[in-house]
Amino acid sequence: MKFGYTYIMGSHTGTLYIGVTRDIYIRVQQHKNGTFEGFSKEHNCTRLLYYEAHESILESIAREKQLKGWRREKKLNLIRTRNPNLNDLAETWGWMLITANEKMNP
Repeated sequence: MKFGYTYIMGSHTGTLYIGVTRDIYIRVQQHKNGTFEGFSKEHNCTRLLYYEAHESILESIAREKQLKGWRREKKLNLIRTRNPNLNDLAETWGWMLITANEKMNP
């Protein structure tokens, strides 16, 4: 089981946001619903472009710091290694993300 993720969200205008989380599914939902405050909300970064799983949250944090130090073009090249068309990877998960207080309807 993985215990941390480093991820990159993007806006439709090209703004990139790099973050860390223990639960990628909940965090992506927060970005998409606008409930994750800060830079990503202000810049409408709602598309999951890239993510990596790590054995520990400390590895994820270290990777986040590394990626944040990169130039934009290097970040885009990394994204394109796994997502050449810059698609929203969360759309391919095939199910709707819900909050802990909601119930799935059949």
